[in-house]
Amino acid sequence: METVLIVIVVVAVLAVIGGIVSYNRFVTQRNLIRDAWANIDTELRRRYDLIPNLVETVRGYASHEREVLENVTKARALANAATGSPAEQAAAEGPFVAALRQLFAVVENYPDLKANQNFLALQAELTNTEDRLQVARRFYNANVRDYNRRVQAFPSNLVANVFDFEEEQFFEVDEALRGEEGVPRVDFTGAAPGVSFGAPGTTAGDTPPAPATPPSAPQAGAGDDDVPPPPPATS
Repeated sequence: METVLIVIVVVAVLAVIGGIVSYNRFVTQRNLIRDAWANIDTELRRRYDLIPNLVETVRGYASHEREVLENVTKARALANAATGSPAEQAAAEGPFVAALRQLFAVVENYPDLKANQNFLALQAELTNTEDRLQVARRFYNANVRDYNRRVQAFPSNLVANVFDFEEEQFFEVDEALRGEEGVPRVDFTGAAPGVSFGAPGTTAGDTPPAPATPPSAPQAGAGDDDVPPPPPATS
């Protein structure tokens, strides 16, 4: 009887210790997710702050592109005002990224604008911010994935249910607007810096050379006097 009691006590103690460890791990993971989201929010705000100067720079060279500029400004305002869940922020990011993509497509039609130093500086900073944002997004989603797995899996889900640890939302923008299809990528390899969106196209370096023109046959004329006569036939 004593042995059974000892076993029960040991199992109960181990269960309590396991529950405490699991709870503390949930708290740590939740804090990591919050810190990761704060990093995303910082990069998003930095990118939003760059847009007004970028729009004004483009306006100086392409003032008649009013619709494009207004779309970027409105999408930026909506995205900047979104302060809800990651899913709501991602929903606001979609139209903003699409409008920004359209703006850079318009820039391709203005070589003088692409060579403007202020525009190049803003473009480079925007690209760096986008790179940092992608790193922060991957880190955040990785933490959310590990956390959600523990919320769903046994036996950690018992602790999650008791202490109300709920699943967190991923931060995902439509992939059609990102990566090779959406995020502006600065290209400094050409004669003048440009922007590529990953769509297949032909650049100046990809254009095949024109075929060489074959030499024309000699024509009869004044130049015939310079041609030596054929040697006499020998018998």
